[in-house]
Parts: sequence; structure tokens; C-alpha cells
Amino acid sequence: MKQRKLGTEMVSAIGLGCMNIAHAYGSPPPRDEAQALLRDALDLGYTHLDTAYLYGFGLSEKLIGETLADRRDEYFLASKCGMVRTPEGKRAIDNDPKILKETCEQSLRFLKTDVIDLYYLHRWKKGTPIEDAVGALADLVKEGKIKAIGLSEVGSETLRKAQAVHPIAALQTEYSLWTRNPEISVLDTCRELGVAFVAFSPLARAFLGGELRDSSTLVEKDIRRFMPRFSPETYAENLKLLDAYAAVARDVGCTMAQLALAWLLAKGDDILPIPGTANRQHLADNAAAADIELDAATVARLDALINEKTVVGPRYNAVAQSEVDTEEFSSAA
Repeated sequence: MKQRKLGTEMVSAIGLGCMNIAHAYGSPPPRDEAQALLRDALDLGYTHLDTAYLYGFGLSEKLIGETLADRRDEYFLASKCGMVRTPEGKRAIDNDPKILKETCEQSLRFLKTDVIDLYYLHRWKKGTPIEDAVGALADLVKEGKIKAIGLSEVGSETLRKAQAVHPIAALQTEYSLWTRNPEISVLDTCRELGVAFVAFSPLARAFLGGELRDSSTLVEKDIRRFMPRFSPETYAENLKLLDAYAAVARDVGCTMAQLALAWLLAKGDDILPIPGTANRQHLADNAAAADIELDAATVARLDALINEKTVVGPRYNAVAQSEVDTEEFSSAA
């Protein structure tokens, strides 16, 4: 697969988000299927794997460690800290330096590795100094337990404050045709500071793949059930965008999912999409998108079709939105 720069390393232009194999979209795949998918990923040329302690509270990390420890030199490994499980089994944001370091030690054991290439603060706990959290991660760099520091779901001001403490290698947030918030300012700030931009949910949580036609069929534990854009009424409105979008994919000669990834790649050499999947055919299709080059006219056509003015509904509900530090466009409705 074609390569792009991430920190000081070169990685596959398209990475693999490893949430789907353990967390968030209903029941995860059986263990043997998840392991087969991870092995396929390396065989297909994926060299950037992105996980987090939160994904199944260690399950995703354990699957990677138990499946790929013997191939550790074949991939760049990113994980995340700052979100923990409470005694009641709930998720919570905790940026206490002691907790961040303890989470790292646990993740190293789960991942069966001596060092994590890129370690993100998964969420910044608002009201606490970002400098303290980044300082704790800087200690982990000094100790040789992580190689680089990343931030997830933060805005320009917070990124600048963090950068003043320690170089930030990457910022990760949602970016796709239907979530254009990074274009407000943080993408420009990343470029000013030399920070790579990692785009999660580049397929709009399956919307841009075109296969999810009825959001009411989502299972009870699927996190999309709590996202405004996926409420049945709102989703029906957004589906109206897909016929014209599918026509662009036909003109290009690729799948709808591949078109979404190619659009992101065309937005800048510093953008690294990390689509997640539990489907091995989708895994292969996504990898092939790295070879699709869109001309300027096609990019402009897509920009005009699906954007912050044509997509209905905010990306998060009020509770989830309160947990992130990102700038957001006002929703179309």
C-alpha cells in the first residue's frame, strides 16, 4: 500500500481502526474471525493499527497482542489512554497522571509489546490542565514505553497548549464528507505545527458505504442508536444524499466506501484515514482505495454534495458532545 508520514515514521496511507472487533457496534465478531481479520490486514499491507484501552476495556488490545505479537515489526501501533472503567462497569474520562501511566502499563501487557509507537490521550477532561496529562505522557516517552504522543477530539487551542509541553505527533478526530468540523480550524493548526491528522470514522459509521439503509435495524448496544444523525427520521433525510453520491462512485469506477476514503486522501498528504471493519471483504476494499486518485473536479463535486450544510443533525448527542473539545459546525436541522 502507498505510504504516508505519521510522526517520524512512514505508515500505510489507510490504517485499520480496531474498535469494531471489540466494541461499540453491537456484538463483536467471534474471536477467530477477529484474529483472521487482523492477520489479513497485515497481509494486505496495512501497517498502521489504531486501538485503545476503551475498546472492550482491553479486549481489542488483547486480540492484537495475542494475534500479532510474532509480527510486531510489521506494523505501527497506536493506542489510547484517558478513558477508564468505573467500579460500576461504566466508561469515564480520567486524566490523572497516575491513571494514565497505569493504563499504559496494562496496555503494554495486553499488546504484548515493549513499546507503543503512538499513544493518544483519548479524551481531555475539561477543566483540568492539558499540560498535566501531556506531561505524564512525556514521562512515558522518557521511559521508553511510548515513542510519540497524540491527542484525540481536541481543538486548536488545546493542541497549542499541549504542543508547548511536548511535541504532538498526531491529532485524531472524526473527519469525512459528512463530518467537516476539522475544516473550521484544527486541520490548519495541525499543518502549522507539523502534526499529522488521523481521521476516524472516515466512512461516517457506515453511512457512506451505502449498505445501511434503515437505521432502525441497529441492535440495542450499537452506539449509533444514540447519535442524532442515525435517528430513523433524520437518517431518512440523510439517505436522500446517497443516490447522487452513488452516481459519483459509478463514474469513478469504485465502491461508495472507496470513494469516501479517496476523497479524504485527496484532501492532503498529511491526512491518514483509519476505517474500522469486522468484514474481511470490506477490509480488502478499503485497502484498495489507497490507489484511487480523484481529480479536482470530482473532489469539488463531492464537496458540494455532502457537507455541513446538507447533512441533517449533529454528530453527537448533548452528553457525548460535552465530552469533546472540538469546534463543531451547526447542524443543518
